[in-house]
Amino acid sequence: MKNFWVFGILSILFGCKIIRPSSDSASTAYATYQEDLSGSLPKYPDYTTATEESSSNPSSIGSVQPVDGQLDEVQRRFTEKNKNEPYFSGYTVLVFSGIDRNQAFKTQDDLKLYFPDLTPEMQYQQPRYLVKLGKFTYKIEAQKAFSQIKGQFPTARIIQDRFQRKEYVAPTTDQDAPIQN
Repeated sequence: MKNFWVFGILSILFGCKIIRPSSDSASTAYATYQEDLSGSLPKYPDYTTATEESSSNPSSIGSVQPVDGQLDEVQRRFTEKNKNEPYFSGYTVLVFSGIDRNQAFKTQDDLKLYFPDLTPEMQYQQPRYLVKLGKFTYKIEAQKAFSQIKGQFPTARIIQDRFQRKEYVAPTTDQDAPIQN
């Protein structure tokens, strides 16, 4: 048993002596290593040079003009297209919907009485009467009128609707023109 302990201690001591820190020859071999990666890296222009060139060269500022012209043309075509559309989609506040004509007129009169600054509109869609309030492009615009009347008319709600454009001009037909199929 004594030999076993001696053999174990000796093997530990010799084992530790065999493992040595790395020699200086390996570290000196990599000390002079160099690699050029400039060919694979992206190249960015110098910001200060680019701003100096654009401020000193007035022709580079003029390059924005064609884009502005194109945007003006697109906006003009969009406006012309909208003028040809008879309706637009929007939102309105529906205050009353039902078949009772007298109740519809009473609701309209109550709206005029309680809210004189708002102008209600009555429509008849067979078989029901509708009392609506306002013509709004966006729902958030209808929210203001809705919040004003909600306390007095708890069944009111905001609905989607289609409205005729005020600026819409119906296309005229020439009576003398021949009819084409």
